[in-house]
Amino acid sequence: MRKPQPWLIRLTHWINVPVIAIMAMSGLQILVAYPFFGPQGERYSWMPLQGLQTPSWLRAGGWLAGARHLHFAFAWLLIANAIAYVVYLIASNEYRRRMFWPPRDLVPAAKQALAYITRRARPPSTELYNGLQRAGYTGALVLGVVLVLSGLAMWKPVQLDWLAWLFGGYDGARVIHFISLIALCAFVVGHVVMVALHPRTVPTMITGGKP
Repeated sequence: MRKPQPWLIRLTHWINVPVIAIMAMSGLQILVAYPFFGPQGERYSWMPLQGLQTPSWLRAGGWLAGARHLHFAFAWLLIANAIAYVVYLIASNEYRRRMFWPPRDLVPAAKQALAYITRRARPPSTELYNGLQRAGYTGALVLGVVLVLSGLAMWKPVQLDWLAWLFGGYDGARVIHFISLIALCAFVVGHVVMVALHPRTVPTMITGGKP
């Protein structure tokens, strides 16, 4: 009988922890080189956090070139890890109980969110994840795809001109890449908070739990 958290799910989950952290830190170091959005001389006034300055301890790579090398090195690891995760989800049919499916999860997710907002307890789900959790994890996966694609569009805006066009050009890709990073960081913070509130889930992500 399959464990609640199969070994490949656990492996890809824990690999993501340092990989995403280093990518975010090196990305902030790259941003320091030009912490504004839009073409030079025509900045996007509507874009928040213009001129963002972050403390050095929150960045990685040391300087622009070093940060770029670090960022791309870990980007390929992130992509390989994500491919392994998605292939396993499909091959094992795990996607059925982990991915958000609106006809099944939309209403339960809304009710669960309302329960958190109003601080009302809801009966624990008998499934591996409730609708809100599925929405969060699926959303994080989508954000990861957007981050990778927008990153590729910035990396090769000429060779991948069709991809850059989808994001509104190089400058549009920068905006979407940064906003997606902020959204992913918000998910991570929420995830950590929920783990702190329900610490019994941590051993399961280490051992796999009882089948």
